[in-house]
Amino acid sequence: MDFVLILQIIVLLGAIFVGIRLGGIGIGYAGGIGVVILGLCLGMKPGAIPWDVILIIMSVIAAISAMQLAGGLDYLVQIAEKILRSNPKYINFLAPTVTYFLTILAGTGHTAFSMIPVIVEVAKEQNIKPSAPLSIAVVSSQIAITASPVSAAVVYMTGVLEPLGWSYPTLIGLWLVTTFAGCMLTALIITLFANLDLSKDPVYQERLAQGLVKPSVGTQSKELKPGAKLSVAIFLIGVLLVVLYATAISKVGGKPVLIENVVVPRDAAIMSFMLGVATFITIFCKIEVGKVADTSVFKSGMVACVCVLGVAWLGNTFVGGYTEEIKTLAGDWVKAVPSLLAVIFFFAAMLLYSQAA
Repeated sequence: MDFVLILQIIVLLGAIFVGIRLGGIGIGYAGGIGVVILGLCLGMKPGAIPWDVILIIMSVIAAISAMQLAGGLDYLVQIAEKILRSNPKYINFLAPTVTYFLTILAGTGHTAFSMIPVIVEVAKEQNIKPSAPLSIAVVSSQIAITASPVSAAVVYMTGVLEPLGWSYPTLIGLWLVTTFAGCMLTALIITLFANLDLSKDPVYQERLAQGLVKPSVGTQSKELKPGAKLSVAIFLIGVLLVVLYATAISKVGGKPVLIENVVVPRDAAIMSFMLGVATFITIFCKIEVGKVADTSVFKSGMVACVCVLGVAWLGNTFVGGYTEEIKTLAGDWVKAVPSLLAVIFFFAAMLLYSQAA
């Protein structure tokens, strides 16, 4: 292996390691340092910056932040809490379902943060270890990004797959079914095989006896702001318009569904619709624009943008320099895997036969 390539791999993995150690926005910071070293010291051309992904995240976060400031997220949390408390025995299934659909509607998993306290409370009330529904719910909120009509991941993948004959409605339908089924299957496996009895957990009981864990306080009613419900309605209308427009410009069987001469592409449509949603929420719900940047969703969303910038740029820089080599290696592996599996199955069959004999 080329010595320069070894150094480049060390820089790539080292930047990722440093970013993980720093945590949060530090991942993006370390990615930028990695690009500097790869470019100036090791002669690699900086890769493409995923501007479309970053801008879509920014626009969606801007709309959700406005909705949060108007009280819309509090309203959604109240609805989700009622769903969880209506059937608390099924918290392992309801928790991931709630976070899944929150992400589907919002296009980002940051909305799931507000559900964490509720999930913990309901789990404790049912003598279920909160770690079980929490872990499923968090994973579910992230998997749903790959099926959300307004997420940057879906916009990118539809752009890649549509030239291969896969239309936007078909892809959304497939991703919704498969991702949700995967989350529910995981919830079923954990429910059936994991030890969920909280009363038998010695660490929890010890912390409870010492007063380090607060007992469940039940449903917490919070007064909603006047524009809370209206902000949610405006946001949902915006999401619906995005889906309808993206469907109208997509192609089925090589023919456009409705619009043939596309002036505004899908990614630009999402950004403009979401900024429009934020505008209408600001006007009709009478929020103070200066306070949008103080919301938790805005802060976490902007951190996500920096992380995407640093990590994705670092990855594109390295992969872009060895695209052909990676394609060749991947092709060789694909060709070798069937033969390797055949050998493994042959020896496994011989072993079973010898034991049976």
